[in-house]
Amino acid sequence: MKFGLLYEIEVLQPWDENSHRNAFMEALEQIKLAEEVGFDYVWEVEHHFLGEFSISSAPEVFLSAVAQHTSRIRIGHGVALLPFGYNHPIRVAERAAVLDIMSNGRLEFGTGRSATQYEMEAFGVDPETNRAEWDEAVRMIPKMWTQDEFSWDSELMRIPTRNVLPKPLQKPHPPMWMAGTQPSSAILA
Repeated sequence: MKFGLLYEIEVLQPWDENSHRNAFMEALEQIKLAEEVGFDYVWEVEHHFLGEFSISSAPEVFLSAVAQHTSRIRIGHGVALLPFGYNHPIRVAERAAVLDIMSNGRLEFGTGRSATQYEMEAFGVDPETNRAEWDEAVRMIPKMWTQDEFSWDSELMRIPTRNVLPKPLQKPHPPMWMAGTQPSSAILA
């Protein structure tokens, strides 16, 4: 059995000028200790605008810092929000590949559609197409990582032929995961 930690970076109010910094630094120290005592994974979520619940809007940046302070624990980007309004698939592939490189091949790549209507509305994510966008991104990203000439043409997105760089360290690519909170997600997985 393997054990891991999931971080959302919760910060209770009232906030002062150091509250957010302290929360990230405390999480980093906890993760260093988790590696020392034998935990296998650390996961960091992506959320936006959720106040006390989560200030983790750029997990790949925080996880890159984690990678520089650890050497063994697997680094879980969990999850990258893949509907196109949140993150363009090319940018997700690029950032995840850099994280895999910076962690010396320890990335676990988690994917998801969306967390809340509140977040979707701010980014213009359409709840009617977010599953289709997630599905396309999940099919695109491994191809970007493994092909020197990648292109995509669908009703939702067109990408001309490009070599998406860098490529991840793990071959053929980092392990991919899917988050789900609905029965339909479990069936899809």
